[in-house]
Amino acid sequence: MPPSSPGWASARPVDEAAPRPVHGGRRVGRVVDSDTLVRLDGVHTVYALARRAIAAGEPLAALVERQSGETRDDYAAVVAEGRLLPPLDHPDPAHCLVTGTGLSHLGSAAARDAMHRKIAEDGEAALSDSMRMFRMGLEGGKPPAGRTGVQPEWFWKGDGAWIVPPGGALAMPDFAEDGGEEPEVCGLYVIGDDGQPYRVGWALGNEFSDHVMERGNYLWLAHSKLRPSSFGPERLLDELLADVQGSSRIRRGGAVIW
Repeated sequence: MPPSSPGWASARPVDEAAPRPVHGGRRVGRVVDSDTLVRLDGVHTVYALARRAIAAGEPLAALVERQSGETRDDYAAVVAEGRLLPPLDHPDPAHCLVTGTGLSHLGSAAARDAMHRKIAEDGEAALSDSMRMFRMGLEGGKPPAGRTGVQPEWFWKGDGAWIVPPGGALAMPDFAEDGGEEPEVCGLYVIGDDGQPYRVGWALGNEFSDHVMERGNYLWLAHSKLRPSSFGPERLLDELLADVQGSSRIRRGGAVIW
């Protein structure tokens, strides 16, 4: 559901039906700048807000602007107190699907191709299935209006219970062979009453997977993705920026080890 104006939204997802304490409870806020959050009046979940916009056929950004109130919060204090949660959830975590598409950029395609390259009978290097799929995406991944594009590689990571709040710990099972973080751009969708998916924003995410397990056998790709992940804390309501850049690091004991 592309909005008509840019904006960011941040939230503290909790069960919509759960009782809220008189002092506190979850809030939805509009990010004004790096220091300030403006609370939305009468709004407790981004999910409920998105469904209101979908039902009314209204851009979500316009609804956010109209619901913005006078109460402001110190953004840094909210972060420091660990009160940020992902910017979209579902009242029932089992009804939230966390999925991904692979081979969506040159780096991943080249690495996967190197892992699974095979030699043709005539002695010439043949394209692996991974590279063939990547090229199919380049050629048909963005079809003209009214035409169906090629389907991407797709994997399932879990349901809403697997999502870790921003700043939270990404736990590894004891049988894991690796814990590899992967910065991603996440598309956030809500299913409307008409059964159709509506995009309600974008967020940065950490895909987190087991690359050592994946390299052991290509058919273990699905297993390697079954790990906790995170996204947020903010949600971009406008169209995705043409250029998204950043840096990634791993800390251990306060020290940067990678």
